[in-house]
Amino acid sequence: MKDVRFSVYCIVQTGCRNVVTMLSCLQAANDRAPGLVKPAKDGAHDPQESPQGKTILIVEDSQFERTVIRAAVEGLTNFNVCGEASDGVEAIQKAKELRPDLVIMDLAMPLMNGVEAATVLKNTMPKVPVVLFTLYAEQIRGAISPALGVTTILSKADGLAPLLECLEKLLA
Repeated sequence: MKDVRFSVYCIVQTGCRNVVTMLSCLQAANDRAPGLVKPAKDGAHDPQESPQGKTILIVEDSQFERTVIRAAVEGLTNFNVCGEASDGVEAIQKAKELRPDLVIMDLAMPLMNGVEAATVLKNTMPKVPVVLFTLYAEQIRGAISPALGVTTILSKADGLAPLLECLEKLLA
């Protein structure tokens, strides 16, 4: 029971840290280039403002984490989230259906983990970058090669700013 409470605590802390990071990232982006980050009319995301209509698929088993990542991507970049998946099997199905320009993928998920799903996606969609966004980045960084389909590994513990910067570079 103690392990479960610790896990829940870590998830909540990560979520809260990501929200705080998201807000500081917005402030930093506006400080660097005033007017660069601008909300769409009526608070809705305007797909017409997206550079070349770049789309992202978010694959994360936690609904809360998916919501936070989606809010950051749609609120702080000009990219569109074309869909979400909660495990690796669903990720492969959605990627084939939606044809995203990039996939943000968690590592530890039910049915099929992120590396297994990335390997399948590399074979079916070789030009689509997969960003592994995980709590286990430091433990797996040396063990995961690009040959497995993972373009970049980022730690959730570092917050959302590095993820958003990575998206900008990969989809530029």
